[in-house]
Amino acid sequence: MLLRVRVLSNGTASSVEVQSSSGSKALDDAAVATVKKWLFSPSKRGDAPIDGWATVPIEFKLDQ
Repeated sequence: MLLRVRVLSNGTASSVEVQSSSGSKALDDAAVATVKKWLFSPSKRGDAPIDGWATVPIEFKLDQ
């Protein structure tokens, strides 16, 4: 699945959107909730951090 994340200049995610679904709403919702808690390295213009977008691939694997 792919998530599109709006990353603020302080590294927090202000919004997370499902760009390509896993096929399961429960897995999509879990991935969005998890990524909202992550701290990112923000984009920079020169040395100044700025808001930007990131595409985050998520892969689910089942252990048996």
